[in-house]
Amino acid sequence: MRPARPTPPAHVRAQAPDFDSAHFRRSLGCFATGVTVVTAHAPEPESPGASPYVGLTASSFNSVSLAPPLVLWSLDLQANCLPLFHGGSHYVINVLADHQLDICERFAYGEGDRFATTPYRLSASGLPIIEGALAWFECHNRSRYEEGDHVIFVGEVERCGWREGGAPLVYQGGRFGTVGPLLAAGTGLDQKR
Repeated sequence: MRPARPTPPAHVRAQAPDFDSAHFRRSLGCFATGVTVVTAHAPEPESPGASPYVGLTASSFNSVSLAPPLVLWSLDLQANCLPLFHGGSHYVINVLADHQLDICERFAYGEGDRFATTPYRLSASGLPIIEGALAWFECHNRSRYEEGDHVIFVGEVERCGWREGGAPLVYQGGRFGTVGPLLAAGTGLDQKR
């Protein structure tokens, strides 16, 4: 039996921030995040012959729960593709590898059909899984929550996979990079888990 969640007293409220947006952004930039490309169906291609998919770069991906398997990501309320993701039933979150900076930039800033020069295969529900991605999560669009200037998407993972080896593409402090192990496998912190 799980313990009851504590309820904060009614008189406790958030205080107004004592910083501006630039200060907040700089503080957030200290946190290194992985980089993903989220893909979904586009009801109508942008032009004749264009792929029937939409995709965007997102670094807001995170795990939520193991049982059921849930993940989340968020999207700006001003994003042009918000209605496609909000109304769609499924999407795939592709975790980019360190050699995929070009794909990251294409889906963040590119024009036209971003899939035309991006190698991919189709998932069980017919959505793009980017070739060479470190991992991927095919999700049912379980719930959406509008908070502040973003929508938080919670996806229930139906299928997922990864590839052995490789390193993630990481974004931190306005720059892209990657990571490597600090300790050899089986030493230090690994033994304490």
